[in-house]
Amino acid sequence: QLAKASLEVSLSRAQAASNFVYGLSKLKGIKQREYLAVKDCIQNMGDTVAQLSQSLKELGGMRTLAGQNFFWHVGNVKTWVSAALTNENICLDGFSSPAMDGNVKISIRRRVLNCAQVTSNALALVNRFAARHKAGGLP
Repeated sequence: QLAKASLEVSLSRAQAASNFVYGLSKLKGIKQREYLAVKDCIQNMGDTVAQLSQSLKELGGMRTLAGQNFFWHVGNVKTWVSAALTNENICLDGFSSPAMDGNVKISIRRRVLNCAQVTSNALALVNRFAARHKAGGLP
């Protein structure tokens, strides 16, 4: 199913971005302000990975669900994927200051923005999956 595949891609990108950001925290010579933003981003991306993992687990157990039970579980998935997207954006916001205008910002922005775009696509596909189910297009 497309929603599941998109969540798997999002989780993979989030894990890679999280590992990359963690690696930046070990660099010598980065500014204190950048270091603090990196530390916050590590927390945000860790939360993102946990939320996407939980979403995949929840989605995987929904094959035989119907009615209100289905919508309760899909609501969980939508909430967690939305929270993951919020955390990715919060990470990016930490580098929005004009004072942060170096390679650390550029590197993190490239990876986390890509991750956020994939997560946004995953959320759209989960919403479509739920709408099709509600309309009777899926068992």
